[in-house]
Amino acid sequence: MIQAAIFDMDGLLVDSEPHWREVEIGVFDTVGLHLTDEQCKLTTGLPTDAVVEYWFALHPWDESIRTQDEIGVAIIAGAHEQIGRKAEPMPGALDILRFFHERGIPMAIASASPMHLIEVVIDRMGIRSMLTAWHSATLEAHNKPAPDVYLGAARKLGVEPGCCIAFEDSGNGLKSAHAAGMITVAVPAEFEVNDPKFQIASLIISTLVDCEPQLLKLLRFPAGTVHY
Repeated sequence: MIQAAIFDMDGLLVDSEPHWREVEIGVFDTVGLHLTDEQCKLTTGLPTDAVVEYWFALHPWDESIRTQDEIGVAIIAGAHEQIGRKAEPMPGALDILRFFHERGIPMAIASASPMHLIEVVIDRMGIRSMLTAWHSATLEAHNKPAPDVYLGAARKLGVEPGCCIAFEDSGNGLKSAHAAGMITVAVPAEFEVNDPKFQIASLIISTLVDCEPQLLKLLRFPAGTVHY
């Protein structure tokens, strides 16, 4: 029986991914790495340090200009500022939070973003009163796709991982929740909706909008993979 719901944040609850990409493009530009929006989509769902490592391995820059650590700090700072001013809830995000809240099911956020950015989003969306907990993978030994952040969120909720339903929009995040032993719902972005990496999910939906019938079915019959 499902006793708690845990949500990824970036790209799932809040439309922050375009802001992350815009900031990444600007910061990497300062070391001569000129990325496109499409190229930045290749690292969707990765923690910031992994994004920096990915691009440095492909296109190493002169670290006397800016080290990898400095690039990572600049990206997080820029995302904090931009998301805090501009980011909006993803379609259906507030409705799905209300869906669980009205049923008395405790909820948490499990994000690869640092805690200060999670709190910026929580306050911008006005959802603090609906959440029981929020947790950052930066506080764990391993970031997504390791299960640490989801296991940590379940501990904060006081619920066994197998009794949690987890919502993710990225492949790495889905692997994290799946490895934690949770019932999983994948909500892939349009550009990767047909990627087979999402097949491990218990349920695959294209949007959080009008998904109540699918969720009610999953709450009753959690086994197997159902596509809508």
